[in-house]
Amino acid sequence: MSFRDESDDQNLRKPFLHTGSWYRMGSRQSSMMGSSQVIRDSSISVLACVLIVALGPIQFGFTCGYSSPTQTAITRDLELTLSEFSLFASLSNVGAMVGAITSGQISEYIGRKGSLMIAAIPNIIGWLAISFARESSFLYMGRLLEGFGVGIISYTVPVYIAEIAPQNLRGALGSVNQVGLLVATLSVTIGIMLAYLLGLFVPWRILAVLGILPCTILITGLFFIPESPRWLVGIGLLILQQLSGINGVVFYSSTIFESAGITSSDVATLGLGALQVIATGVTTWLADKAGRRALLIISSVGMTVSILIVAVSFFVKGFVSDDSSLHSILDIFSVIGVVAMVVTFSLGMGPIPWVIMSEILPINIKGLAGSVATLANWLTVWLITMTANLLLNWSGGGTFAIYTVVSAFTVAFVSIWVPETKGKTLEEIQRSLR
Repeated sequence: MSFRDESDDQNLRKPFLHTGSWYRMGSRQSSMMGSSQVIRDSSISVLACVLIVALGPIQFGFTCGYSSPTQTAITRDLELTLSEFSLFASLSNVGAMVGAITSGQISEYIGRKGSLMIAAIPNIIGWLAISFARESSFLYMGRLLEGFGVGIISYTVPVYIAEIAPQNLRGALGSVNQVGLLVATLSVTIGIMLAYLLGLFVPWRILAVLGILPCTILITGLFFIPESPRWLVGIGLLILQQLSGINGVVFYSSTIFESAGITSSDVATLGLGALQVIATGVTTWLADKAGRRALLIISSVGMTVSILIVAVSFFVKGFVSDDSSLHSILDIFSVIGVVAMVVTFSLGMGPIPWVIMSEILPINIKGLAGSVATLANWLTVWLITMTANLLLNWSGGGTFAIYTVVSAFTVAFVSIWVPETKGKTLEEIQRSLR
């Protein structure tokens, strides 16, 4: 029989990387409790932590939005084909899949903050590679690196926010993040809108350099916030979230608006990004008032109706003359449908699955299960973004018809299988699932 000093056992359980002036180590458990108490004692401290880590999802959104305003310029300057640009745009999701696989274990081993630091570095390198690219290989490498960082961010940030938040703030704070891609919550939509906005005024190389800023600030900010008090779903929700085609719309919105007859497609894309930010902001207020499940149902029903409008409009346009008044009316309906799709997505299907993922997983499997769920989400994002441009080139009506079927299935999935998690303990949620 051997004896071991308790402090030795505690030291063995320390995270590998400790950062942050508020973080003090005794045992891992006591440090978590102390860190939690510091945060929970002040709503201002919670808000400061959220604002800092929200830079990660802003980076995520900037990565998603980058391909839309730059498609024409990059294709022209580097002489890329449509398939080559589609590969470039979608490779961020391949990198995100790799990041998702490792995100749970990395966050368990070095902590949530350490994970975010690791995620920021390949993002910075990736943006530099894109900015200085003279051929497609550098574009592809940069996009993969960006995706790897985003894959880690998409899991780590919602878990961190859920773990530091007092119970009465979980809904509002959880919606700050959107892998993903989450795959589109408030910070992600802000990032997308920033990419759309800046893309109107600066060349694509300069826009890539500007993409470095969120991660650069994030790294600095991480030294001033505490580690998450708990170290760690919703796989079905996260897959259906993306199969609705939302990232096909976000990545190639300019092309879709051009197909709908909008001459200033870039300006329309910017307006779409602004509406997405507003809708997601409303969701952060509604999440703890209306409940998660109600918002998911409203969102998925709204998306189904919106996408159906777009599908019918594109189908009918194929049978009428381009200069007829009916063609112009159908163009308007298709634009309304796309805008309504994005708005209704942001009201529920965008942020809520990530909130539920952070609430529904038991502690003992949260790291592994969270990684698997995030991987599934990014795999679906890659599938959608890789095929969306090609499908739209084949048939706009057919593409949105497929998305309509998926959204209709999502309504049934949420209505039958998804429990309400608002204000419930993990044990109560587990009883609901049973």
